[in-house]
Amino acid sequence: MRLLCVGRHAFLSEHLCRYFRGLGADCTAAVGASEALRIATEYEPHVIVCDCDLITPALLDEWAVEARMADVPLLAVSLTRRPEELPPVELLGVAGVLYLPTLDRSQVLALLAGAHRRRGVVPPVGWTPPLPSHSVSAR
Repeated sequence: MRLLCVGRHAFLSEHLCRYFRGLGADCTAAVGASEALRIATEYEPHVIVCDCDLITPALLDEWAVEARMADVPLLAVSLTRRPEELPPVELLGVAGVLYLPTLDRSQVLALLAGAHRRRGVVPPVGWTPPLPSHSVSAR
């Protein structure tokens, strides 16, 4: 699975990449929304993991019209705010929220498996979702 990890600064985006690589994902880091858009056109991520503080309605609108990003699930990551503390309006268009201080490996794997959407490219040979899908449509 290819993940695009987007942060406000290089330290955060690289930290996210290290974490998700440890779970077996292929990751690329981007700093800021503009760089994320540029990288996504070539990288074709299956999931975008983005710093919660970067996500705005304007950003979501911009990404929604981009062919390479429109159908890519977006996971928000927060270091300071728990998911229940985020206003619902900030979560429109977001597939899920990860709270970095309490990340649980099994929950993250389940969220990634649920968020994964096939893209125009095939996953690497031998790659399987981290957890089996219980969805009828996935069989």
